[in-house]
Amino acid sequence: MDSIEKMWEEILSRDPDRIRIAYNSLTSEEKGQVFDHLKRMANESGWHKEQKISAESAIKEISGITH
Repeated sequence: MDSIEKMWEEILSRDPDRIRIAYNSLTSEEKGQVFDHLKRMANESGWHKEQKISAESAIKEISGITH
């Protein structure tokens, strides 16, 4: 598994600790890209229900980090 796949596995894990560790390992630019992608996953059609739930979980956790 490459590092991008591993990062997404951690971000979408629904585990707050894993999400925080993965997110905090990113650069500021990467954090913005990941957060934007998570918002699309949570809000756009075409994503599986479980993916949406995972994205929403990550957004909630990340929002707690950044605010």
